Amino acid sequence: MVLVWAIVAGGPAARYFRWERVVGVEAELREEFDRWERKETAVLKVFPYPLLAISVVLTLLQSLWNAPVHLPGVLGLSALLTAWVMWFHTFHREWHGNAPLMALYYAGLVALTGCLVLLTPWFGFFAFVGYVHAFQYLKGRWRYVGVVATSAVSAVSYVGGAANITVDDWWKWPAVTAFTTVMATAAFYADVMSDRRNHRQKRALVELHKANTELETALAENANLHTQLLVQAREAGVLDERHRMAREIHDTLAQGLAGILTQLQAAEQASDEPAVSRRHVANAMSLARESLTEARRTVHAVGPSALAEARLPDAIGDVARRWSEVNRVEAVLTTTGDARPMHTDVEVALLRTAQEALANVAKHARARRVALTLSYMEDLVTLDVLDDGAGFLPDAKRAGGSADGGFGLAGMRQRAQLLAGRLDVESEPGGGTAITVTVPAIPAGSES
Repeated sequence: MVLVWAIVAGGPAARYFRWERVVGVEAELREEFDRWERKETAVLKVFPYPLLAISVVLTLLQSLWNAPVHLPGVLGLSALLTAWVMWFHTFHREWHGNAPLMALYYAGLVALTGCLVLLTPWFGFFAFVGYVHAFQYLKGRWRYVGVVATSAVSAVSYVGGAANITVDDWWKWPAVTAFTTVMATAAFYADVMSDRRNHRQKRALVELHKANTELETALAENANLHTQLLVQAREAGVLDERHRMAREIHDTLAQGLAGILTQLQAAEQASDEPAVSRRHVANAMSLARESLTEARRTVHAVGPSALAEARLPDAIGDVARRWSEVNRVEAVLTTTGDARPMHTDVEVALLRTAQEALANVAKHARARRVALTLSYMEDLVTLDVLDDGAGFLPDAKRAGGSADGGFGLAGMRQRAQLLAGRLDVESEPGGGTAITVTVPAIPAGSES
């Protein structure tokens, strides 16, 4: 649960801080367990020898008090017991996982301890090692068998030695054995439960460490992926901005310069008619001013000035009116449906499509009339531009830009596709052209 919380809660900085905190706690716990295990291992490694030394020293002191002690037997068995413990317990730790071999060791340990306790009760101190090694080296129910055996050996010491187990007082030894077994079993069971709990905690720490390692790897991979995404997003942003500038330059500067050139050529051709020539020059100057304004707005990524000053139907109607005056071709806009404010991207796309379609009519169609229809529907907005000009074969149109800088239908189609819309073109030679752009009706103020 801690890991899940660390992953999903908060922002990136908070998640990283919490993950670092979880890793720190996990590392401290593992270090604490390792330190505790090292201490326990060190204590258990030397634990039998101090008890054996105490038993031997007390036995020697007993002999100094002229108490009957069979010293050669005690010292010989003590030496054998020491060698037995050192060989199995200390020198060959790799054997500790071999259950049959360690069961043999434990049987020898209890037998030698029992012989020493029969010789002198002072080895009852060492007999306590039987409880520890039963827990350490025996498995399952055999541990409790070891507890019973150790209790039986220790009971001889508790009743004062084998000499006190007489015909009249024989019952004391089994009674003490039973009592010691019950007490030792209870303590032993508590130790077993504690050991199991420690093993579960250690296993949980291992799993936690593994999970943290995997999380660290995942975070590193996510960081690399995040860096790659940033690079890709930056490249995509640059590419999108280039496309935007290309479309805007085509729809403003290129169209404006083409219109200016057309008007200046017309003025040159009408040089013998001063009034007509002046009108064409005035149109060229007006187009130059408009193109300069639109160019400045394009550089600053600002919407068209026509939309800044009027609603979309009015802006398209004004574009159609001025185009009609300059080109001497009738252009009529019809609006249907509920004319409501749309998202800026939608209105810009429709306005630029109207401008480009009219520019294409002026350059190629030789039309006498153009009809524009702006239709507001519940989920869509469409703009139809229909002319009665020369027409063309749609399948033979140029794809994308061309060497002379044309962007035309490709630019209009790209604008529509960026809004999940589409551009349809119907035309045939001598039959005019119909262009329809359809885009989603995204309300003003919403995210596109």
